Amino acid sequence: MIGALATPALYRAFSQLAGPAIHAYLARRRRRGKEDPTRFLERLGRTERARPEGVLLWAHAASVGETLSLQPLVERLEAQAPGLNILITSGTRTSAQLVAERLPGSVVHQYVPIDRPGPVRRFLGHWRPDLALWVESELWPNLVLETAARGVPMLLLNARLSPRSYARWRRMPRLIGPLLGCFRKILALTPAEAERFRVLGAANVAVAGNLKYDAPPPPGEPAALAALARMVGTRPLWLAASTHAGEEAPVAATHAALKLAQPTLLTILVPRHPERGGDVAALLEGAGLRVARRSRGEPIGPETDIYLADTLGELGLFYRLAPIVFVGGSLVPLGGHNPLEPAQLDCALIAGPHMENFSEIRAALERADALETVTDGETLRRSVAALLARPDEAARRADNARGGG
Repeated sequence: MIGALATPALYRAFSQLAGPAIHAYLARRRRRGKEDPTRFLERLGRTERARPEGVLLWAHAASVGETLSLQPLVERLEAQAPGLNILITSGTRTSAQLVAERLPGSVVHQYVPIDRPGPVRRFLGHWRPDLALWVESELWPNLVLETAARGVPMLLLNARLSPRSYARWRRMPRLIGPLLGCFRKILALTPAEAERFRVLGAANVAVAGNLKYDAPPPPGEPAALAALARMVGTRPLWLAASTHAGEEAPVAATHAALKLAQPTLLTILVPRHPERGGDVAALLEGAGLRVARRSRGEPIGPETDIYLADTLGELGLFYRLAPIVFVGGSLVPLGGHNPLEPAQLDCALIAGPHMENFSEIRAALERADALETVTDGETLRRSVAALLARPDEAARRADNARGGG
């Protein structure tokens, strides 16, 4: 009932009244290391960066996956329109670092302003974009509506709506209709998602595929990779990548069980959010496992059970090192993370049941017999055990992944 009453005006008023709560939430994120303290004013729509002269294209991407999907598009635009200025906004520190490391130096990154009228208007008033590209489903009502009110043409790329998001928006027809009406064109990932957008009120929808298919694999610095390979030696290993709370415990249990048959087993664990490293290490050590933390420069020794890679931007190293990869964010209901990156780098793939954010890619990998879906910690253990026992099967699945992704 409440959702049915939501309108742009009501949302704007609520976001104004919720100011103290929003700022308290951001302060808590700062204390936990999830906000960049040196650039926090950008979240309030303020910046010390001057707007460059000339045409400015603004692309908004929520986090790491969406930011990486922009890479081939940005590189092509840089080559074909060298005078074009490009601004990318995102909401996470990890995505900001990836922009700095993997996109051309001429690209400007800013943290997206919080979705309140004041910060949004300051941001748009300063940057004055000539065209706005939105990636996937990061639809902040004040930001969308204020951008459209200024006459900025907007496109929604890689547009996706999970069944859960679709059901939520259907309860707010008077809000989602005007939001979707702001976009000149919506390019959906699949026909099913295109139909969801049409039902919600979008008028100009087409199916255009997935930008993520064009993104290059994450980099891996050769010297760092060689150093890791020397520390690992001939030990059997597997990788749990981009894990979240609720996934590290099954990973620890898998390692403990498999170590009984393979005493030299090494598990590499890369939490999605490196600032959780201390909590993850405590959980692993509490399970009786010996942990080496990369953030502290601790080496992999013969006694190491888990190598905890609690650092930013190094997944490419570990994908190149490990023949077997569990894709995190999928044993818990978070929608999963991009399996194409390990698929490009000779990895046999395992994922949990919650891969809604990558349903099309998962389906293609499953059809190619490149990805196995597990449901819980016990099936994860069985899947990893089978691949460790059959390196030829892991290699076959990795070959399928390169072709099927």
